[in-house]
Amino acid sequence: MSALSTVVVVTWRGREHITACLDALRAQKSPHRMIVVDNASDDGTAALISGHEVVRLPRNRGYAGGLAAVLDRVETPYVAWLNDDAVPDPSWLAELESALEADTGAAAATSSILLTDGSTQSVGVALTADGHGKDVVLSGREVFGFCGGAALLRTAELKAAGGVPASFFCYYEDTDTAWRLRLAGHRVISVGPARVRHRHGASTRPGSRLFHRWNERNRLLMLLRCAPASVALTQLARFAALTAVLPLRKDVPDAANFRIGLRAQVLAEVLLRLPSTLVQRLSVTTRTSRAQVWRDWAGR
Repeated sequence: MSALSTVVVVTWRGREHITACLDALRAQKSPHRMIVVDNASDDGTAALISGHEVVRLPRNRGYAGGLAAVLDRVETPYVAWLNDDAVPDPSWLAELESALEADTGAAAATSSILLTDGSTQSVGVALTADGHGKDVVLSGREVFGFCGGAALLRTAELKAAGGVPASFFCYYEDTDTAWRLRLAGHRVISVGPARVRHRHGASTRPGSRLFHRWNERNRLLMLLRCAPASVALTQLARFAALTAVLPLRKDVPDAANFRIGLRAQVLAEVLLRLPSTLVQRLSVTTRTSRAQVWRDWAGR
């Protein structure tokens, strides 16, 4: 039986957890090809993954960059994204494949991602009223977007929609991709029986300065690429205005994303990327208008 899917696992210094991930993939009921992308790990990870198909990058290109680096190598109808600190159930891939085979209008299927204590981390991504991506924890058949930690996408539709935004490094590459798939006229579904256990934070440090930098920057870049122009410009202006008044406020939260230096860096990076981002915006396929996607999903 030929494989329908290629599973891409991106790792960086994953020695402490990647073996569990790869063992779980070996136990999948559905045959598949697996590619491990090593972001120049220097902690002994290379030895643990040497028995697999490995693409070793010369430098750390992040989760988005790692996925983008091998997309051209994928020839199967489906491509799965899987975090190296996620452990899928044996039927995980088969459940996702069956769901997409049965729903031809869906271009992506997202998993039930559970934390190690059994609580739900995500069954998909919602779009907030101010353009943030937000994990959905209540089961539903259709969601705005998929969580990139464990999802299955149609390869041709992903490539046609512009692939993976490699320059994001990590965070919001999934919501940006889901948004472009929706603009191209596709849907995203949540598949409850496709379960994975996720060691949240094993690969990155949520709450760190880098975490907030990537989150804030990539959200604004995503809006500039995908949202209605009025929404994107309003959110960029609000971010800049809040940054300007922070020195005058006494009730500033003690979080990295409220520090002037970080916010100034985010604004500088967004402005430097603005010309290329606007070019990318023009290249996005819009069979469904930006206004329609926003009306249908923002704030739900």
